Amino acid sequence: MSRKKATAWVEGSLRPDPLPYRIWGKAFIDSEAVRQMDQAMRLPVAAAGALMPDAHVGYGLPIGGVLATENAVIPYAVGVDIACRMRLSIFPVSPILLRQKEGLFRKALMEQTRFGAGARWRGSELADHAVLADPDWAATRLLQSLKDTAREQLGTSGSGNHFVEWGSLHFEADDPDLGVERGDYLALLSHSGSRGVGFRIANHYSQLARKLRVDLDPAVQHLAWFSMDSHEGQEYWLSMELAGRFAAACHDVIHQRAAKAAGLKGQASVENHHNFAWKMNLPSPKGFQDSERQVIVHRKGATPAERGTLGIIPGSMADSGYLVRGK
Repeated sequence: MSRKKATAWVEGSLRPDPLPYRIWGKAFIDSEAVRQMDQAMRLPVAAAGALMPDAHVGYGLPIGGVLATENAVIPYAVGVDIACRMRLSIFPVSPILLRQKEGLFRKALMEQTRFGAGARWRGSELADHAVLADPDWAATRLLQSLKDTAREQLGTSGSGNHFVEWGSLHFEADDPDLGVERGDYLALLSHSGSRGVGFRIANHYSQLARKLRVDLDPAVQHLAWFSMDSHEGQEYWLSMELAGRFAAACHDVIHQRAAKAAGLKGQASVENHHNFAWKMNLPSPKGFQDSERQVIVHRKGATPAERGTLGIIPGSMADSGYLVRGK
């Protein structure tokens, strides 16, 4: 296959059959989530994909779905809560403190963040962070309009499965990478994303992508894409990355405020995010001269897990979470 022919085909209609992809834990995944991933792998811009063992039905791309595309970014494959993430702070004190000073730790949570859709700070409660001085807020009219929302929601948590909680973290062995020894530590764990900022960016560009691809099969309309060479694609990419920095800043503020209120100083932290797109290199298919080509990897409710990469798997109110390292 020549490079010219491959490019011409990519710009055509849906593939008759999905590209092959890896499914981890298929026995535990419902058939509708697999069907959604099959549809995504029929996209002409699809290059590779994978489905995680906790995958379930989402909008457009299943949650737990990973989709690599050729020179294209799909706003809805990133999702409405851009760069939603986990952050874990580890403190060099015993978790026994949680029982001894329960009121102190509860107060630190309830007073040092805000929870729920639309939650925000007012007046003297507003936080400050370097992200508010980021020049990219002035890059587009939409981002300019979101600056006040960012200022008011900086350091807040969303609704649904988002949370901030204190807990006990056990290390079965010394971890030189984190600088901690075997034992039990007090920890703070949070899960939330880019709040109203990410929601507005996702809605705006998802709708724009669908308008630009009105001939796309209705089964995959939510997966309308922008070429990375287009003005719209570059605008979305810049906005997505700014939303990612804002989401990270929200966690930074929450952890700083809660730790200060509890009289603690962190020893180490771990952070990773999902609902995002990354530029990565993949082996080129047969027929291409280059050994690798750059793709855009969308991870919906999934995170990178390359060798040595630290990650967080949250539990529930009844189940433990885990700190993991990629293999």
